[in-house]
This record gives sequence, C-alpha cells and structure tokens, in this order.
Amino acid sequence: MARYNYELERLDDELEICPMTKQQLALLYSADLTPHSAVNRLMRWIGQCEPLLKALNETGYKKYNRIFSPKQVALIFQYLGEP
Repeated sequence: MARYNYELERLDDELEICPMTKQQLALLYSADLTPHSAVNRLMRWIGQCEPLLKALNETGYKKYNRIFSPKQVALIFQYLGEP
C-alpha cells in the first residue's frame, strides 16, 4: 500500500502557514494512515473540538471545502497543535 509523505518547510523552528488541501494537512497529522483514513481522522478531530469548529466557521469554512486557507491552517495548529 502506498504511503504519502508531506512535509512543510520550517522557518525558525515554526511550520510555514500556507494553504493546504485537507489531505495534505491530514497526512501531516497521520502519515501512517491512508489518505482517506487520515482525512476522516482529521475531520473527526475538528468536529469534536467545538471552539475550533466555531473559529473555522467564522472564516467561511464549509465542510465540503477541499482546501484550508492559511488562516484556517493556523487555527487548526492553534487548537490541535502542530503536526
């Protein structure tokens, strides 16, 4: 089974905040899973964190969006921690 490995550039020991697909971000958190399973896990984590979901919704996030904006990525890092 193929595994996908995504890495973000680090700037002064911090991850670069940039737009990312759900799959890219999910695989940063769960590189050991298939892309589909990693996305499911990430979305479950987001759904269970009401403050994060509220903050994402305030940025215009909709569950069917495939790409997280830099602001949304920053919020996810803030609430879930950096991958």
